[in-house]
Amino acid sequence: MKKGYLTIFTVFLLMFSSCSVEPEKINFGSDACKFCKMTIVDQQHAAQYVTSKGKQFKFDAIECMLNDLEEITTENISTFLVSDYGNPGSMTDATTATYLISEEIKSPMGAFLSAFSSKVKAEEIYKKSGGKLYSWTTIKEKYSVK
Repeated sequence: MKKGYLTIFTVFLLMFSSCSVEPEKINFGSDACKFCKMTIVDQQHAAQYVTSKGKQFKFDAIECMLNDLEEITTENISTFLVSDYGNPGSMTDATTATYLISEEIKSPMGAFLSAFSSKVKAEEIYKKSGGKLYSWTTIKEKYSVK
């Protein structure tokens, strides 16, 4: 009887521990963009979201993620991440990031869109490069994301 309970407990433990909603690391140079299918290589412009069930979707550019969000329902997404332009390879919360569209900073898909974890850093780059600053709300409006 104890063996049966132990087996059932182990099965439930494995089931619950295998469904993580944590983001996976992007493997630059080998992961492909969900939207455009290009290989993700640019560590300053990549993006990612994770559904509430733990499914990962990775993108080579922030604009690819925003274009993808236009085609889906976003209420089941638990995490939105974007590369921090000022800290290549580091991801930051997309909902709190500051965005800059500047023709002085090229992005993989040509939208000139970059994200910054620090509003101060975004404003500093804006002063040097020009363009326009956006919040998560306003960048989604620009891309007509629901």
